[in-house]
Amino acid sequence: MTGASRGIGRGVALELAHRGFDVVATMRRVDDGADLSALAAGGPGSLRVERLDVTDPDSIALPEEMRVLVNNAGTEREHPAFEATPIELWRSMYETNVFGLIEVTRRAIPALRRAGGGVLCNVTSSSVLAPVPFYAPYRSSKAAVGAIGESLRAELAPFGIRVLEIMPGPIDTDMLAGSARPPEAIDDPDYRPMAVRYADGRSAVEDQKTSVEDAARAIVDAIVDDDAPLRVACDPLAVGLLSAWRANSDEDVMQMMLPAWIG
Repeated sequence: MTGASRGIGRGVALELAHRGFDVVATMRRVDDGADLSALAAGGPGSLRVERLDVTDPDSIALPEEMRVLVNNAGTEREHPAFEATPIELWRSMYETNVFGLIEVTRRAIPALRRAGGGVLCNVTSSSVLAPVPFYAPYRSSKAAVGAIGESLRAELAPFGIRVLEIMPGPIDTDMLAGSARPPEAIDDPDYRPMAVRYADGRSAVEDQKTSVEDAARAIVDAIVDDDAPLRVACDPLAVGLLSAWRANSDEDVMQMMLPAWIG
């Protein structure tokens, strides 16, 4: 799996090992996962740490035999207004969140096919289910992964490869803590009122956080469940968003949520 040094990736790597999987936990800096093998020791599975940077194709070396790929590596950047977002920010976000995932997945599919089937699990975000202002680069990168997963679900079904899209909400990770700041759009007078409303609403999330351990258990539950749907939420807030998205039209969801930003 990718992005296993911290947060959701770290939790899922350990949960998989605890359930008997032989896990290859990859990350850009292997020192960040120095304790993972010891934490997984003594259980039914195993865990080893290897370097893999999804933006560096030369670093991508996958096991010859694999049944599960978890694409968790991702990045988040600043959140200015759309018109003030430099193209470099878009490119940086997509290099990791989209193109890196594509390259890892492209290389993993032959191994999954040789194994006679398996699971391709992509971690995106429940934010794609709501019209969140100032997050277009991040949300669109995750939405792109969702569209890729839809195509792959059809393309890989004949080979017994099941595709999952995990859509986390507020999981108690370093990334969530880093997002507690107001969006950078707050410095733009034209967008400041909306950015303030966003920041006020974001503060309520602190009371709805789910632990990494609980989220990891939900994710691995979906990985081992042959009947799991394409899209799975791993925390209560995301479950509610996904349920509302499934029960209503896109426009109805927009009309329910837009007033929170417009005022």
